[in-house]
Amino acid sequence: MLGLPMVPIADTVAEEGAPGAPAEAVKGWQELRFGMFIHWGPVSLTGHEIGWSRGKETPIEEYDALYKRFNPTNYVAADWVSVAKAAGMKYVVLTTKHHDGFCLWDTKQGEYNIMRSPFGRDVVKELAAACREGGIRFGTYHSVCDWWHADYPLGSPGGKTQKPNPDLGRYVTYLRAQVTELVQNYGPLLLMWFDVPQVVGPEYGIETVRMLRGLQPDIVINNRAYSRGKGPPVGDFDTPEQRVGAFQIDRPWETCMTICHQWSWKPDDKMKSLQECIHALVRTAGGDGNFLFNVGPMPDGRIEARQVERLKEMGDWLKPRGEGIYATRGGPYKPGPWGASTRKGNRIFLHVLKWPDAGDLVLPALPAKVKTAALVGGGSADVRSVNGGLLVAVMPDKRDPFDTVIAMEIEGDAMGLAPIATTEPTLSEGAKAKASGYFQKDWHYAPGRALDGDEGTRWATDAGTKSAWIEIDLGTEREFSRVRVREWDGDPGRIQAFEIKVPEGAGWKAIARGESCAREVRLDPVRAQKVRLEILKAREGPTISEIEILK
Repeated sequence: MLGLPMVPIADTVAEEGAPGAPAEAVKGWQELRFGMFIHWGPVSLTGHEIGWSRGKETPIEEYDALYKRFNPTNYVAADWVSVAKAAGMKYVVLTTKHHDGFCLWDTKQGEYNIMRSPFGRDVVKELAAACREGGIRFGTYHSVCDWWHADYPLGSPGGKTQKPNPDLGRYVTYLRAQVTELVQNYGPLLLMWFDVPQVVGPEYGIETVRMLRGLQPDIVINNRAYSRGKGPPVGDFDTPEQRVGAFQIDRPWETCMTICHQWSWKPDDKMKSLQECIHALVRTAGGDGNFLFNVGPMPDGRIEARQVERLKEMGDWLKPRGEGIYATRGGPYKPGPWGASTRKGNRIFLHVLKWPDAGDLVLPALPAKVKTAALVGGGSADVRSVNGGLLVAVMPDKRDPFDTVIAMEIEGDAMGLAPIATTEPTLSEGAKAKASGYFQKDWHYAPGRALDGDEGTRWATDAGTKSAWIEIDLGTEREFSRVRVREWDGDPGRIQAFEIKVPEGAGWKAIARGESCAREVRLDPVRAQKVRLEILKAREGPTISEIEILK
């Protein structure tokens, strides 16, 4: 048995001269596990995306004047905190300034802020106070880029235009003065969540981080304070976005994800089901990450009622099962299609999200004796060694429809167990992908979603699509002999004819053909860097959860 690697918090960016947060501060943040992200501002008046819609859906002049009619009179900070608490969330992170440059606090660095709106109240001050009163930790999001500010070199739309007379050094002085205000006037803060540094590199970013550590030594900082290129990791934790991160116990991480599609409020935006919400939280904790779940309040300051209800449902589900989430670490079992595991002390929590068709779940054997096993919340579970594996059985009527949580007490320290793989390693997870197209050009359904190791995400094509292709780049030439295609389980069997191809000369050569992707495709061993799945016939737009290329 190997000890669980301790995260070298103090050395995360020490090579570049920017100190990391103390280990106990990062550990304290990790133990919270579940937080609320809030994207909000005058942009909510339009229903378009914050920052990114400036100069795109909304003309720049119109966007920049939105604050003049922004008057969210139903904003009550304590209500937001109550929603977070009802969801079982332990911290809140607010977008104090997004890429559009508008500030939600009474900044002394300029007049483009909430105090100049008809509302005229310091949103950050009120929320920070409500969080303290409610026992919720408070952190701030602050965009490094600023497409509104004249001194930042890039502008809207999307940070792709050049400003006429920028002064990056002067802009960084402005940025540092603003984050100093946030720490000194609204802190101590749990964390500072930077975003999209673009042209701000280590020559400016390192000193910004050092300055923040001087103001508050235990502040936790994410990995987007500055662009690092190919240098060592930035900050105290990684930030996979709109996806569950991969299993990673040697460096902290946090998945940030939206409850609907858009970060800021959008009328009638499609909302995630309760199962999708719970599975994302559980898979994140099982991978050893935190889950920062985003809501976008409405223009009047309220969080949309249906989002409030969904979050409350999450909280109700968590109440009897939270011991398997909070203050745990991921593992020892790595996540798989069946679910994930977490651990604490001498206990391992199995989170079974999907039971095998055969009924019982069989996992690789544990290198430790299981002393007891029971359902979290009450009930029995049969966990025993069988044929060199670990059999996990729960009566069907006792299984939770979302996540059956089984607590196992073992002999010894569960934290001392090395990670245990529960699925066969693939050559394709995390590879690059491109496709003939994807659903409404919505990146939630981009081709990379079929290669992220998460069956809860998918590559999808537009309705009515009868043929399509997806191309996978493994990065280097690899030998493989099997390809496994998992269609979306919401409507399997759409694919009716396909070919698997590899490059040959200036074109592609088919190495396998079939009518259904329901089974694993076995091949004579072949070496290639790129692999293409060409769908020749489909009864409806092809939708694929995972493509796995195996040795």
